[in-house]
Amino acid sequence: MQMSAIARNGVKRERRPTVVHQAPLERDESGKPSAGQARSGQRSARLPRDERRAQLLAAAQEVFVANGYHGAAMDEIAETAHVSKPVLYQHFPSKRDLYLALLDSHLSKLTDLLLGALNSTTDNDERVQAVMRAYFRFIAHDDQAHRLVFESDLINDPDVSARLETFNKTFADAVAHVIAEDTKLPELEAQLLGRGLAGMAHVSARYWLETDGNLDLDVASDLIYRLAWRGISRFPKET
Repeated sequence: MQMSAIARNGVKRERRPTVVHQAPLERDESGKPSAGQARSGQRSARLPRDERRAQLLAAAQEVFVANGYHGAAMDEIAETAHVSKPVLYQHFPSKRDLYLALLDSHLSKLTDLLLGALNSTTDNDERVQAVMRAYFRFIAHDDQAHRLVFESDLINDPDVSARLETFNKTFADAVAHVIAEDTKLPELEAQLLGRGLAGMAHVSARYWLETDGNLDLDVASDLIYRLAWRGISRFPKET
């Protein structure tokens, strides 16, 4: 015989409801449950603001590189980052804001690399070699940051072109300063040489990328360094 609510001693026992434990809902930065969590069940946990921003930028870069600026969608960026669209929009109000933030990050990194190489020694021969190598290594990096910087379909946007010109001027002016000190050339002539050296690094590094690894990076950057140095080193100094 089945015994249910009546125990063997005749005392009626109250049934207790079954408790089902559920994982806590992920909440976005406003404290609200993330939209779409019930659908996917795989949204990422709440992160500190800086970490979340870095995560979103990494996801955006992946989507921009794959689809271009105009082909990228905020839905896909949110999905790639495993966050809801409200979380994405809390950090970046628009796709354009997201792209500009990425561009600023990469240009800042490239500027630091090049200026660091330029200031890594007082030997001008070694300076030119270090700068060329730094430029080539940035282009070679497998995160394809160079495509966002130099190959974007937003390149004619005024804010984008202004940022690129600021980068080019900063780099060329730093090179020109070194050239002027070493050769005693007038400022405008030194700046022209600085622009020429920067352009040489940029064009040759991007062409090297098209060789698909058939030419070793160090060999390629050294070829361009030797070409640049043999030209610059011939300028006479004042005695």
